[in-house]
Amino acid sequence: MIYRRLISLLLLVLDFLCVVLVFHLIGWLRGVWDVGTINLVPLLGPFLVFFIAVRLIDGYSARTDMMSLAYTSQHAIALLAGMLGMLLVTFVFIKDQYPLRSSRAVIAFSFIALIPLTLSYRRSVTLRVAGKRQKRPIVFVGSQASCVAFKASCEENHTNQEVLYVATDADSHESMSPLVGLEMHAGAQLLPLVDRLAGQIEAIVLHDTSRDLPFAVSEKLMELQFDGVPTYTLELFHEVYWRKIPLDRLNQTWLFQEGFRITRDPVYARLKRVSDVAFALLGLILVSPLLLLCALAVWLEDRGPVFFAQTRVGKNRRPFRVFKFRTMRPDTADSNPYTQPQDTRITRTGRLLRAARLDELPQLLNVLRGDMSVIGPRAEWCKLVGRYEREIPCYHFRHLVKPGITGWAQVNYPYGANLDDTLRKLEYDLYYIRHFSFVLDASIVLKTIHIMLGGKGR
Repeated sequence: MIYRRLISLLLLVLDFLCVVLVFHLIGWLRGVWDVGTINLVPLLGPFLVFFIAVRLIDGYSARTDMMSLAYTSQHAIALLAGMLGMLLVTFVFIKDQYPLRSSRAVIAFSFIALIPLTLSYRRSVTLRVAGKRQKRPIVFVGSQASCVAFKASCEENHTNQEVLYVATDADSHESMSPLVGLEMHAGAQLLPLVDRLAGQIEAIVLHDTSRDLPFAVSEKLMELQFDGVPTYTLELFHEVYWRKIPLDRLNQTWLFQEGFRITRDPVYARLKRVSDVAFALLGLILVSPLLLLCALAVWLEDRGPVFFAQTRVGKNRRPFRVFKFRTMRPDTADSNPYTQPQDTRITRTGRLLRAARLDELPQLLNVLRGDMSVIGPRAEWCKLVGRYEREIPCYHFRHLVKPGITGWAQVNYPYGANLDDTLRKLEYDLYYIRHFSFVLDASIVLKTIHIMLGGKGR
């Protein structure tokens, strides 16, 4: 944990120095400042905007894979959004004496130059962190069955870090089942294992609470916590590392735990509604030409209806009619609730609209009407909801909030094409409901732009 904080602090310092250096170089070249003069106070604003933009995409987290193309795209989008925000603040809200008001080019060129520069040392840090992390194992403590399940979860979430398994229902290697299929340590070996790896463990994960562990083990875990080795329950590990809620930990009382600010504090709901209306109005104004072009393209292909309407389930299980651009041939949308790759029902225009998620734009009308929010769980077809609520325990928890045009599940998991995909997406939806914040919403917006520009919708 201390190591991760040092990495975050290092990136923060490098970013500040990089912002100061780039803005001064471009400011000198553009003649905004005299060559050789240092102006730190005027650059606090650009640095704050830069910090917020990068923080929204987890650009200060040692767990983020900054070598990936996805992060590269998100980093560029975040800084371009920061550039627009800085230009808006500088020339609309700040008084004339602010030095950067004399040149828009300094702000624009500086933020553009910061994209490759700040990415370069983030990639170097990622390589070093990845190498060290491989040497810091995670210790999972639970029954033999839970060890097998956790191994599958690690594979599903692409966790390449070594995991050491300790079976609490086995006192020796002889009592372990040979069919488990992975190397495990007996419960009695937990303390010797922890002592042998002192200072090298990334984290310890408990399948159940410490009440089920021997007193000596609980005492040792507490000592490790003070030494900087965190111990997580299985649910908390999912939330911290994979940012979702494991469904096997849910029950009817889960809802009454800490969190769920959006369901308990009406102030958040009111603020979210105000931001939704403002965003929807601004969006409709800005994309109105694009809406007309999309509508014309849909109609020209087969002279069929431009819009598609369907009854879906909203907040508190209330049904409503959702509006989208029609992407399938007429009278075929209800034949199969899931679309498949190369689905013959999808028109050529519809395939393009789905790839860029432009078919979702008419849902801004649903946002204005109050049926939906900009950010939230996907609005599901009422016929599918009935099935899911019968087959998935606690599925109805996702109806605590308004559905959204985009959401945490949509940006973290591909299109759901079966019941298993629905289970996986529900884990992300419940994480969003429990950890709702406007910071998380802003992060989802940036990730959505990345998906739209990459044509990854379906």
